[in-house]
Amino acid sequence: MAKGTNKRAARGRGAARGRSPEPATASVDGGLAELVPDRDRPRGWTLLLDGKPQSHVDLDDPAYLDFEYQRRFGHLADLVAPPGRPLHAVHLGGGAFTLARYIAATRPRSTQQIVEIDAPLVQFVRSALPLDPGDRIRVRGADARAGLAKVPDGWADLIVADVFSGARTPAHLTSVEFLAEVRRALRPDGWYAANLADGPPLAHLKAQIATARAVFAEVCLTADPALLRGRRFGNAVLLAADRDLPLADLTRRAAGDPHPARVEHGRALADFTGGAAPVTDATAAPSPAPPPAVFT
Repeated sequence: MAKGTNKRAARGRGAARGRSPEPATASVDGGLAELVPDRDRPRGWTLLLDGKPQSHVDLDDPAYLDFEYQRRFGHLADLVAPPGRPLHAVHLGGGAFTLARYIAATRPRSTQQIVEIDAPLVQFVRSALPLDPGDRIRVRGADARAGLAKVPDGWADLIVADVFSGARTPAHLTSVEFLAEVRRALRPDGWYAANLADGPPLAHLKAQIATARAVFAEVCLTADPALLRGRRFGNAVLLAADRDLPLADLTRRAAGDPHPARVEHGRALADFTGGAAPVTDATAAPSPAPPPAVFT
């Protein structure tokens, strides 16, 4: 999120004139986009697409992460390199640019690329919640896999996949071939993180773990224990790398969150996967659609 407050944004939406901020809406490729003010944070906003919450951003405090899965991404951004060291980061999927703003705030001088296919959504977010020009965040309008192909070999410290179309991850972003392209763009010690949504019987989640294990040396998963037990639909964050992962730190941070989560790794994660086969481009399918009750 943005490093400090963008003064131009502070004057936007009537904030500098003492008026309460008002919701904003726009028609985008993904449906109806809405920015709804956070009643508890004067310059906090929640982005919704067709009524479904996508991300939250606080322009006064870009290091604040409200959503459960965004907090987990934040933990990874904190641990991928020594504190304060600038990162090269690629974000597949834009939303409200929440994690990019967070990295810019916590790791000044980082260089980041956001790849988002929905150009009207990008324009809406950039107009209503401007990025700080000094934060070195480039937004590229492209399909996630096509945009990733333009990242130089070994460039990224961190690649984050948070891509949903109609609340489902597109099939071509779930395969071994896609993860091979991710691995190509990462530094040898870089990390890949993905937001995965699934519910009982968790077939998609298990297949995505198997796919990551087929490409990377180390894989772990952070998720709500109820999700891992197959009791509800929800989000899990997968982390993959070719180096040892800071499992103790991740476990401590996940357990201390407002919604505590569990970190699975090694034999326990292999047992959870249950012999699921890696996904290829030939067998790939979108992630399952969430049940209507998730959004009620």
